[in-house]
Amino acid sequence: MARMSYISSVERYHEYEQVIHSLLDSILMSIEDGLNKNRDTRFLVKQYPFLELQYCLNESGLQQGNNVCFKRAYKKLAEQGNQQDLSERPYFLQSKQTDSVCFTDPYISIATNHVCISAIKELKKPINQQHYLVLDVCLTQLIEFVMGDSARAGISPYFKAGYGVIVACLFTLVLFLLSIVFNDIYALLTHFDSASDPLEPFSIIIYITLALAVFDLGKTILEEEILMHKDIFRHSSTRRTITRFISTVLIAISIEALLTMFKAALGQAEYLLPAIAMMLAVVGLLIALAIYVYLGAKAETLLMRARSKLKPSK
Repeated sequence: MARMSYISSVERYHEYEQVIHSLLDSILMSIEDGLNKNRDTRFLVKQYPFLELQYCLNESGLQQGNNVCFKRAYKKLAEQGNQQDLSERPYFLQSKQTDSVCFTDPYISIATNHVCISAIKELKKPINQQHYLVLDVCLTQLIEFVMGDSARAGISPYFKAGYGVIVACLFTLVLFLLSIVFNDIYALLTHFDSASDPLEPFSIIIYITLALAVFDLGKTILEEEILMHKDIFRHSSTRRTITRFISTVLIAISIEALLTMFKAALGQAEYLLPAIAMMLAVVGLLIALAIYVYLGAKAETLLMRARSKLKPSK
């Protein structure tokens, strides 16, 4: 449950571009009103936590005054920016050609090192050579706000800590199982004779299989829930997690079925029916997984088509 990657942020931005632009347009209007009334606009960050920087430009693209920082983490930036030449910035050049609000494409901010977008608006009533109002926002937090995912994103570190404890326990169990395997292998090699039970090595293989299954489960949780960003709004993310988990179970059952079949082949006929039952269970799980993946992918395709039809054209 890591925060959004760059690709995920950009994809979501283009998906909700119209909504995002409308939201930023309304915020710029509120800030402009605050400037006209000489009010501090930093209170807006309580309602809109994605706001980062605000500054004004004159007609030539020179910044008028230092940055207005919405967050305490950027205090140093509040002492910078005055008379900075931004006349060559694409958003300023674009704003000179139109009266409407202009927006940049997502980019990495030099000031905050975050993926962000900037919005620029020409002020209706210039104030002290301030002709253009520019607003920088954190794209990841903006998308979380638009999708109503801010609360979950805020407590995701606690979820990651819980999953980390679970993964640590699973890996500890793997080490315990491997210690049993090494002890059994050592005992088998040191006390080997012709009268030894031919089925004795199978207990070692069972422990190895269990260790493999538990390790794969811990690895899946580590990758899916801690290291990678999991987009809970996309069915493909949940489908990927379920597919990996079921695959781990399939591998474990398949190996156990083969071991049981070998026992039956070595003369213990009572293991034949359980081996066949486990093989049938593996086939059934595999077919069910294939149906689930196919239907899930098809449903998501239909959902994406429906969304594209509802999305307003530019």
